[in-house]
Amino acid sequence: MRHRPYRTLLLWFTWALAATAVYFGFYQDAGIWGVLEQDKTRITWIILAFFVFGLAASLALSIALTKESIAARQIESEVREKGLIGFEVHSESRAVARYFQSLKMAMDSNSKPDAEALLNVELAVFQRMSRSIEVAGNLLITLGLIGTVMGLTLTLTGLTSSLDALGHDQDQLLQGLRKAMGGMGTAFYTTLLGAILGGVLLRVFAQITEQGVEGLFDRTMRICLVYCSADFKPSLERDIRFLDAEMASLGERVKFLQSAFGASRGAMEEFREEVEKLRGLSQEERTSLLESIEMNRQCYMLMRQEARLMQNLNRTFWQRLKDLLRFRPRRPPDE
Repeated sequence: MRHRPYRTLLLWFTWALAATAVYFGFYQDAGIWGVLEQDKTRITWIILAFFVFGLAASLALSIALTKESIAARQIESEVREKGLIGFEVHSESRAVARYFQSLKMAMDSNSKPDAEALLNVELAVFQRMSRSIEVAGNLLITLGLIGTVMGLTLTLTGLTSSLDALGHDQDQLLQGLRKAMGGMGTAFYTTLLGAILGGVLLRVFAQITEQGVEGLFDRTMRICLVYCSADFKPSLERDIRFLDAEMASLGERVKFLQSAFGASRGAMEEFREEVEKLRGLSQEERTSLLESIEMNRQCYMLMRQEARLMQNLNRTFWQRLKDLLRFRPRRPPDE
């Protein structure tokens, strides 16, 4: 199967665009937003808040799975050439990179890891997020049913008030009927929103992310079985790959030493040129240079003596200040 790292994100946006098109095609004139503004129970706003939370979580999970798939493709090209022995982690923020690093650590300790169980542990966080999105969809359906019951309760309350006002209070009768109609609208629209947002949209988003997790699991396990299984047990091929990796590392170190030796050689040549220049100086220039060196040395000695004198003066000053602070005048004797 061809590796498609952007499949999950592409399916997510396709389903989101399809849902938006269906809404503007069928429900734009249904007056849903007007009912939301007139809902006294606010259950519809709670349903929308849970839907936005589930939508944001599914988008974040789709982006994370896409990044993991891209990292898996890069790791596949590296492991195909160097094997698991030559694999190096460039970023530990990716679950697939941590998975192969754990396999390499287990191989270095001469133990045989359970590749499938280890991969399930690394991808468990994505599976939990996908199940949480599905749970949010089921919760929206439950909230829709709760809104239905609350709307029917408001309807019965309004009808009861209208029946009590029948024949003697026209205003109370109309107010009760409005309350009953508002309750019926709440009951129907909460059921509709819970069923569509939770039972359809979020469940499909959860299914998309679940397939993304399963696809990432299959790709990673395929890389492990095809390119890394030979490194799990001692064999001639494993030893050859280990020697190749060590030779490559040794070659990199040799190149570094060669560059360091080249820099040292350049520095030694510059030093030798400076020495040759000093040898080519005339007697007068040498004498002038020696006099300058002697003058700098004397200046250094004078500055050193001055620093010592200043230190002694500061020490004496602070000692006298302490003595003054400790001095207390005697009290005159009582007459």
